[in-house]
Amino acid sequence: MEKDLYGICPYVTAQKLLTGKWTLLIMYHLSLKNMRFNELQRALPSLTQATLTKQLRMMSDNGLIIRTVYDQIPPKVEYSLSELGKRFSPVLDAIQEWGNEYIDFLKSKAGT
Repeated sequence: MEKDLYGICPYVTAQKLLTGKWTLLIMYHLSLKNMRFNELQRALPSLTQATLTKQLRMMSDNGLIIRTVYDQIPPKVEYSLSELGKRFSPVLDAIQEWGNEYIDFLKSKAGT
């Protein structure tokens, strides 16, 4: 009998929030600056418009990002990290550090 541990176990909860293939990269870009949809699309060119829309909606629903709509013509929508999302920045830094170490490992492995 398997029990859903979402909301109970911190690892399962974090894993569910980060299940989207692009979630980490979107959070990385939004940690640098607030971005409009097209800016995110240009920063992640292999990401389709439909997938980006789906990822942003999921991240907004999960409280990781904020979608701000400005009342103007043409409409302007901007995405930013929520306070909860900003608290993820040290994790992004740790992933970057570990990723660089792993890249060095791969390079040293290829050289042997």
